[in-house]
Amino acid sequence: MQGDKLRNYLHLHLIVFIWGFTAILGALISIDAVPLVWYRMFLAVIFIALYFLIRKKTFKIEKKALLKFAISGIIIAVHWITFFKAIKVSNVSVALVTMSTGAFFASLIEPFFFKRRVKLIEIVLGLLVIAGLYIIFNFESQYTLGIVYALISAFLSALFSVLNGLFIQKHDANTISFYQLFFGVLGVTLYMLFTQQFSIEFFQIKTTDWIYLFVLSSICTAYAFIASVKVMKYLTPYTVMLTINLEPIYAIILALIIFGEKEQMNPEFYYGAFIVLFVVLLNGVLKNASSIKKKMIKK
Repeated sequence: MQGDKLRNYLHLHLIVFIWGFTAILGALISIDAVPLVWYRMFLAVIFIALYFLIRKKTFKIEKKALLKFAISGIIIAVHWITFFKAIKVSNVSVALVTMSTGAFFASLIEPFFFKRRVKLIEIVLGLLVIAGLYIIFNFESQYTLGIVYALISAFLSALFSVLNGLFIQKHDANTISFYQLFFGVLGVTLYMLFTQQFSIEFFQIKTTDWIYLFVLSSICTAYAFIASVKVMKYLTPYTVMLTINLEPIYAIILALIIFGEKEQMNPEFYYGAFIVLFVVLLNGVLKNASSIKKKMIKK
């Protein structure tokens, strides 16, 4: 059992690295956030459906579960739209450091779903995260809109991570992923039809964008999405969210290598970023220590 946890924890780090590369692709793809997410989810649904057919997996699902997957699928779609919006109006570094608040949001959301109290230490650490964000806001005010989008995205990311932590207890990871992505792209499609965004030009995109979209939808979405849900059988939603907070480190390094000066920020940004990341990691260490202490007391 311990070996399964370690293997899945290492697997999760690979997934997080892939997600870090997702931010790079979001910056490289020239189309806007909403059509980008539509293509991402639409192609991912096709890839997962093909996987189901090849492996002869069933598409059957309880009717009661459909509503849950529909709601969570739309949450995921809006999470991705606000995430890519954040990148488009700011840059990879700003978007991903702000996304690190996901663990803080998860610590506030989890108690409602897993029926436990919000701990004082979580509130204190949350206030420190806000202080770090204030420093970034104060010295990188030109990126305010990007920070707001990223905060919304971080909250939604924490919400669907907690929901998937519940879903995985009763449903297969592949099934969860397929139906969440299906309902997500359906929701985005209805929105785009209502706002009349579909046109001939919509489907006329550059060859490089098609290549990036293929990588984004297959490796960074279909594979990573199923794998991330699957590891929740062995890891808690909080552990998943905490590990995801290493994504900025992977992505910022990649962004500095690929985009150079565009990703270089004021020193104050890195002070604020350090506070946010340090607090998030400290929270995880304290949670882990508390968990070990409880196990020792039980013994």
